[in-house]
Amino acid sequence: MNPEFTAYPLPDKMTFSAAVRAGPLLIVSGMTATDENRQIVGTDLETQTRYIFEKLGKVLEEAGAGFADVIETVDYVTTFDGYRKTADVRREVFGDGPYPAATGVKVAGLIREGALIEIKAIAWLG
Repeated sequence: MNPEFTAYPLPDKMTFSAAVRAGPLLIVSGMTATDENRQIVGTDLETQTRYIFEKLGKVLEEAGAGFADVIETVDYVTTFDGYRKTADVRREVFGDGPYPAATGVKVAGLIREGALIEIKAIAWLG
């Protein structure tokens, strides 16, 4: 099967796609709270999480999907300080549910300096 690549603006030097559609699945690459100028937005988990979900929403929309189509998320965090507030953001994003499956992993660091969280997702477009 030839995966259908979903376009989302990434700097030319990036060697990955924002998302790839393979059959009914849309696999979204991990995202940090990095803006179009490659600067980190926010210094706390809540702000960074909110910004990442804004970016994720754009990728989903471009693929013809929405948050109701997300079946799994994985959060990679460098700290649990404020992690409970990410649940509040998830409630805003996913409403009353059903909520996607979710995994949270604490890591020693992320590739972007200042990033406290990276979120990846899988959506069902079937």
